[in-house]
Amino acid sequence: MKGDYPFVVVVHQGNTVIQEPAAKGGGGKPGAQVAPPLPAVDIAIATKLLADPRTKILDVRTPEEFAAGHLQGAKNLDFRAADFKQQLSLLDPAGRYVLYCASGNRSGRAAVLMQEQGIASVTNAGAYGALQAAGAN
Repeated sequence: MKGDYPFVVVVHQGNTVIQEPAAKGGGGKPGAQVAPPLPAVDIAIATKLLADPRTKILDVRTPEEFAAGHLQGAKNLDFRAADFKQQLSLLDPAGRYVLYCASGNRSGRAAVLMQEQGIASVTNAGAYGALQAAGAN
């Protein structure tokens, strides 16, 4: 059947608001609206920021992922933990934070939550594997 398509793909640009399912680790309410994740910076910028001794490095993967390997000096802050937002409230709002996870998605979502809590200097460094491959310790 030429010209018949079983689905339609619609793409929007701009500040899109996405729906966060309650079953995901975000701890949100069913149908709660959340901002899109903060995009990861270029790997060269990320490695430069990670090398700065003033930077606080947060690994937002699970404790099991963290135990399997992490960047030197990183603190584990599990994005999927039920008390993640409470843990964020203990951070210094004037600090400079660089976050990473397995793919850059959780760190991007965590960065948005941090910004919402008044932490201005937050960078999503992206994926742990890519950072390792680029020479980050």
